[in-house]
Amino acid sequence: MESEGVSLPLIHEHLMIPWNSMWKGECCGRSGFTTGGYYCERCNFYVHRVCIEESSEFIEHPSHAVHTLKLRQSKPNHSCDLCGKSIKNLCYCCEICDFDVDLYCAKYPPPEFLDISETHHHKLTLLKVKEFTYYKDKELIKYCDAKCGGIVSYQFHYKCLECDLTFHMDCVWIPPEAKHPSEVNHSYHPLHPLKLHTGHPPDYSDGKCRLCASTFSYSNRLFYHCSACNFSLGMTCVLNPPPQSVMNLKAHDHQLIFRPRLDSFTCNACGLSGDRSPYICLQCDFMIHQGCLSLPRIININRHDHRVSRTSVLGVVNSVCGVCRQKVDWIWGGYSCQRCPKYVVHSKCATRIDVWNRKELEGVPEEIEDIEPYVVIDDNTIQHFSHKEHYLRFHVNGLLCEENKRCNACTHPICLQPFYGCINCDFTLHQKCAESPRKKWHVLHNERLTLVTSKADYFHCTAFWDIKLDVLCGSISEPFFHPSHPHHPLYSIPRTEEKKCNGCGFVLYFCYMWSYSILTCIESGCGFVLCFKCATLPQVVKHRVEDHPLSLCYGEEASDKYWCDICEKETNPKTWFYTCKDQQASLHTKCVLGDFSGIMPRSTLTYSHRSYEVVHNNSMSRPFCRACESYCMYPIILKMLGTSDRYICSLNCIDRFWYPKIVTYRFV
Repeated sequence: MESEGVSLPLIHEHLMIPWNSMWKGECCGRSGFTTGGYYCERCNFYVHRVCIEESSEFIEHPSHAVHTLKLRQSKPNHSCDLCGKSIKNLCYCCEICDFDVDLYCAKYPPPEFLDISETHHHKLTLLKVKEFTYYKDKELIKYCDAKCGGIVSYQFHYKCLECDLTFHMDCVWIPPEAKHPSEVNHSYHPLHPLKLHTGHPPDYSDGKCRLCASTFSYSNRLFYHCSACNFSLGMTCVLNPPPQSVMNLKAHDHQLIFRPRLDSFTCNACGLSGDRSPYICLQCDFMIHQGCLSLPRIININRHDHRVSRTSVLGVVNSVCGVCRQKVDWIWGGYSCQRCPKYVVHSKCATRIDVWNRKELEGVPEEIEDIEPYVVIDDNTIQHFSHKEHYLRFHVNGLLCEENKRCNACTHPICLQPFYGCINCDFTLHQKCAESPRKKWHVLHNERLTLVTSKADYFHCTAFWDIKLDVLCGSISEPFFHPSHPHHPLYSIPRTEEKKCNGCGFVLYFCYMWSYSILTCIESGCGFVLCFKCATLPQVVKHRVEDHPLSLCYGEEASDKYWCDICEKETNPKTWFYTCKDQQASLHTKCVLGDFSGIMPRSTLTYSHRSYEVVHNNSMSRPFCRACESYCMYPIILKMLGTSDRYICSLNCIDRFWYPKIVTYRFV
């Protein structure tokens, strides 16, 4: 049953598949000492087999002889007391002494002293301190004096006390049980033996494995090399080399032969170029990347409502990729939709980790689900699934902006927009919100999302890492049209650099672990970008400072200074602001909406272990915020339950450190 998945409930919530790799394991945080393991494709989560199968529940360890250590999940922000490295998942712990050891150090504890002449002619001492050096009040970063040259200032390390040299622990000490032979003979390079290298690859090499093209880096620093032939192999390919031939009917109808050489080619499966070691079909002149051999046949992607199927040749289509929006070359393989003839996706785009949920659907029957949000009673009446007890009647002409009349889905006021109103109570939905499907695929998550009502928690919609989206962000789909950019649609395109939002001017930073999701124009030279927060701002609102409704202004060039009448501070006219009918006002969007515009008034919530009532700030005199000690200026604020005059005006006032927390609520 291993091929169907292995359940490791103590390690991970999803089924995992056997996997041969020398990746860093989430179990011990190490790489390079074993190849077998288990992998969750959905989460890109890998653990070593040896760490899991050779770990007993209790151990006696020489580093902590006074007590028995127990296997358990690590606490947040804990480090190993032997090597100083962060512990992500499992560790051995003494709860009496708060002593933690990661799985690698439990098996291979680092010695207090090292005497290895080939590394250094003096004895090295293990320093269990994260050493810093200061020079003229400035921190001087320490670097490893071994081959790798990496930073050692922020971790435990070995040091020569006589020479003041520092070394990464992993650069100078490898347990005898985990050592690799200094020289190997390999079937894919029979001319000469390959020698073990540690650290930086030679300057004349490309720093990659000849067979799989993996890059040698600090986390993947062990490899074998032949200097005479400039031939390098990573540890995974040394221990588990690619087979010389495969018969993979998913990839091709004929047998494929491995060609272990530098050779430029174009992959027939994905249309991208390669520079080494393809599998080839001698009959068809077919070439394919090693990684494309396992491309799935039928999948769901988060950019399309239907399944897409892999095809070896897309055929003559004049279309762009449904993910990256670049032109598709029809002579190569890719994915297409059987129901939508013009919808095609590049193979690599369709199988990206942020697009596909790693589920192969070949042989899995497609379920037909009812995702309609309401039942039509007559031309003007519906029964919505979120309010089954009463019928809702359609109103074509929206109300004038009334602060007390709000949509129960998005919580924005019913303001000059068509809406559905309950015949028997105050329940109201914008027409657009009422039409939101009960299930949908969304660009921000690769699992299908379900529209949830009356769920007993509030959440902070971040729209960049959470799988919970409010109705406004959840309603965004591609192509997205916004009145601030009427000529071109916007798309959620992956990026590799920071961008500045054209609405708020906020710099949307990028990193490889996570990044803010954005909507961008793909027209050449345009560069228009919106964050999800600005993309979902209401176009028309009502505020007590103005008798007339306020309209969202998309910024303007101005030489004069603009001032916000709410906070009485300067407004940047180049960023979006709200203005009135005569355009004499320039109000910050934050001042008009506040932090709690996404919460229905007259509800109560619990946040950071305190309970609050959500109230309108519409009294003659503004309440006084007990946190910032100023008068509350936002339209919706919080009042502490059980008090008559204790108010909170913003999230910053609840939590100065500003991070999203889940809070519970109930309607009153």
